[in-house]
Amino acid sequence: MKKILFIRHAKSAEMPGFTDGLRPLTPQGEKDANLLSKNFLIHDFSPQAVFSSNAKRALDTCKIFMENLGWPQDLLTVTETLYDFYGDELSGFIYGLDDELDHIVLFGHNYAFTAMVNKLGDKYIDNVPTCGLVMIRFDQCHWNHIGNGHTELTLFPKQLR
Repeated sequence: MKKILFIRHAKSAEMPGFTDGLRPLTPQGEKDANLLSKNFLIHDFSPQAVFSSNAKRALDTCKIFMENLGWPQDLLTVTETLYDFYGDELSGFIYGLDDELDHIVLFGHNYAFTAMVNKLGDKYIDNVPTCGLVMIRFDQCHWNHIGNGHTELTLFPKQLR
C-alpha cells in the first residue's frame, strides 16, 4: 500500500526584484503552515521520504511542517523536478519513485497539485489552496502502477481559521 501526502506551498509574496523561485512566504503563509502542520499531528503519519520543490516558498513551507511534526531532516530531498506548474514533471516523478518507499510527502505547486490529486484520487477537488493538504492511499505495490487511489484526507486553512 502506498500513500502520498501532497502539500501545496503556503501563501507567498509577489515582490519586485525577486524571481519566482525566490518568493518568500507572507506572514499569513507562515501562520497557515504552522496551523496546518500542528493540526496534522493527530493523523500520526510517518513518511519515509519528504520531497520539496526548490522554490523558496515550497521549501520554507516544508521546513515549518518538518519542524512542527518532528520529521528528521535526513528525510528531505530538494528537487527542481517538483518546481512544476502543469503536472508532467510531477507525474513522472511519482511514477518513478523507488518501490521501497511506501509513505511520502511532496511539497510543490499548483496547477500541478490540483491536477494530480484529481487524476489519482477519488474525490474531486476544485482547487488545492495555498497550504492545502491532500492525502491519497493506493492499494498498488508499485509506484508506476498507482491509480484509482482513495482520497483519505483534505485539510485546508479555511477549515481551521
